[in-house]
Amino acid sequence: MDAPTAADLVRQFQLDKLLNQDQGGRRVTLLGTINGSPALLTAERAAFPSDIKTLEAFHAAVTRIDNLGENDIYRWYLASSGMTKEAPADLKINLIYPCTDKHIKKYSPQTVRMVTETPTIYQQHVRPYMQRMRDEGRLNWVFNIIEGRKEQEDILLRDPGQGSSPEEAFLMTPDLNWDKKTLTSLHLLVLVDRRDFWSLRDLRKSHVTWIKHMRERILDATVALYPELDKDMLKLYIHYQPTYYHFHIHVVHVMCEATSTQAVGKAFGLENIISQLEAMAGGPEASMADVSLTYYLGDASDLWREVFLPLKESSKG
Repeated sequence: MDAPTAADLVRQFQLDKLLNQDQGGRRVTLLGTINGSPALLTAERAAFPSDIKTLEAFHAAVTRIDNLGENDIYRWYLASSGMTKEAPADLKINLIYPCTDKHIKKYSPQTVRMVTETPTIYQQHVRPYMQRMRDEGRLNWVFNIIEGRKEQEDILLRDPGQGSSPEEAFLMTPDLNWDKKTLTSLHLLVLVDRRDFWSLRDLRKSHVTWIKHMRERILDATVALYPELDKDMLKLYIHYQPTYYHFHIHVVHVMCEATSTQAVGKAFGLENIISQLEAMAGGPEASMADVSLTYYLGDASDLWREVFLPLKESSKG
């Protein structure tokens, strides 16, 4: 009898149990047997094709599109890439329509640059840039949530703050990139009600008590909503530079696949920011606007082209 070929071994694999699965569901490790002996089989979905004709055929085959939600120009769906009605939903689709040139730049491949933003650069260049971005009306989707016009069925927590000021109110909702099912890829978003907080630069020593209150309420609410989780299974961070200039906090499972958005130079841990504010010299008005921050930027971004590239070129002269 001929020895089994490599392909024969895969066909002879008898499944016993799912041993492991990555957060995105793209890779599974199965425990089973082949001819009575234990075997591990790891399967991973292939990368998407890059040629236009194949991508067009892929898009044409998408079926069972289920709308998960929409807000302003953003929409998100579950869909199936299978050719039969019985095929399970295996695609999470995000749609931005109509998209802007800034969206196209954000999602295009680009070289990243490390920059150091001093307090002077922040005040003279970056803060005015933030103001211009806010004036363009890119926060409509945020205000839709805060003011109760959109996504109200998804709000997981509304908190008035510590009760001393309505400015301390905040809410928590699922991030649009989470499928709302897979806990190891949990991603929640916390939005503050107040509109004078644009980024972590607006945090002062006087805000430490409020930030600590937010942290505790976020952790308490999350483990109450998802009893399978413990507080030490959650990670809280703030982006700088953020995608949009309304202060918000990200809440993710510690096992959530670490993409570039959680990398050094993009994500600043909330607990570390609290410690930095507590240790900061000066009175209650001392703030994160008083320190230098180092982070990365894509070289197609407006902030690089309008602020840091001219500064780099002028320093050479």
